[in-house]
Amino acid sequence: MSRGGERKSDKGVVFSERYPPQLVFPVLDIAAIAFVGFIAHLYRFGTVELHERYVLALACMSLLVIIINNSTGSYKRWRVSSSYYLLGKLMLVWLAVAIIAASLIYFADASERYSRLWIGLTLLGSFILAGGARIAVQYGLRRVRLRGGARRPIFLVGPGANVLNVAKGMRQAAWEGHSIAGVERLHGTPEHSNMTRIAERISASGAAEVWICVPLEMGDTVHGLFYALRNHTEEIRLIPDFKDMRLLNHRTSEVAGHLAIDLSVSPISGMARLVKRAEDILLGGLITLMILPVCLLIALIIKMTSKGPVLFKQYRTGSNGKQFKVYKFRSMHVHQESEGVVTQATKGDSRLTPIGALLRKTSLDELPQFYNVLQGRMSIVGPRPHALAHNEYYKELVESYMRRHKVKPGITGWAQVNGLRGETETLEKMQRRVEYDLWYIDNWSLFLDIKIIFMTVFKGFTNKNAY
Repeated sequence: MSRGGERKSDKGVVFSERYPPQLVFPVLDIAAIAFVGFIAHLYRFGTVELHERYVLALACMSLLVIIINNSTGSYKRWRVSSSYYLLGKLMLVWLAVAIIAASLIYFADASERYSRLWIGLTLLGSFILAGGARIAVQYGLRRVRLRGGARRPIFLVGPGANVLNVAKGMRQAAWEGHSIAGVERLHGTPEHSNMTRIAERISASGAAEVWICVPLEMGDTVHGLFYALRNHTEEIRLIPDFKDMRLLNHRTSEVAGHLAIDLSVSPISGMARLVKRAEDILLGGLITLMILPVCLLIALIIKMTSKGPVLFKQYRTGSNGKQFKVYKFRSMHVHQESEGVVTQATKGDSRLTPIGALLRKTSLDELPQFYNVLQGRMSIVGPRPHALAHNEYYKELVESYMRRHKVKPGITGWAQVNGLRGETETLEKMQRRVEYDLWYIDNWSLFLDIKIIFMTVFKGFTNKNAY
């Protein structure tokens, strides 16, 4: 054990380290299910004396919650996790438990022996209770950390600029509860004797973690420091400097038995992909039924006020660069453009039909794209699909422009509800739109999609920049 580790007494260990989530929250989850199960039974049957089959159901629910939470890593330390992330992950766990429980009851032909109201109330109430407990604990710990308590001491090693950059990040995220126990500024690759001295400094600092903050080209330094700390108990993290690289949902993973640093991957994969598709089918189907009369009226007006088809069809770039045909209500007179050229609509554009300006300004021309959503080629929320010619033009001018296409394009998006709709007559406007799109991809969650949908309903339909 390192000398720094020897001096650490139980008194110096904060509550969240003595009782980490992987120990506390399985107990709280079981307690939440049991408590709500008894209350739901009292509400449904007027007694808290559960029949043995309901006791068995509570035990199965508790076991499933523990197993699924463990398998998805939900009980791991979440010092840096957001509340939305915690609740989103918890919701997926409870949905999985509900589906499994319903399937077991169905295949066991035991639907008449269990109250559906009791099962629904138990799952809903226990989710609210378990989620509330997580938010309350996280909020309490963050308040304590912001006041200087429950800190985790960190020793920083690396070139001065890198160390300073990481230290600034620690100050900006003070709620995470990290504090600097010591700093070692490197000037080039340190000698072996210096490695030993650095290891001794780390031991004397009492740090719980060592963060090695170096650019990618200093791989030998990382190896040397890791070897010098081989007998230490501090947690060691590598924080590489990617300089000006625009990363997208960067994380570590294991491929072919090797550790990989994913620089540009989509967060919408696996279970998240199924959740987003379910969101598109359920909401998309419901919205399609609601807007059908409006669509029929718009189609009739277009046909009466101008010559040409009701719908405008154009190829756009979809998920992973695959092209698809997008549908819109035609808002311009039928005209021909030069091959490979797409002229954006401008204020007072003479090509607009009598109803075209209104359709574009209110986004009603986009309504047929709900059919694209039901087809699975678009999503309700995502980066707006641009014309192919615009993609060819901007991909060389805007860094990471094509990474917008790592997810399905959307009818509305984070950029649109933040005012970045309509004409992009300057390169700066397109850069800002891409930044918002990439932020959405990097931070996707079901709650973010719902937030964007609500923002679209209340302020996203009309915009002064849409012509």
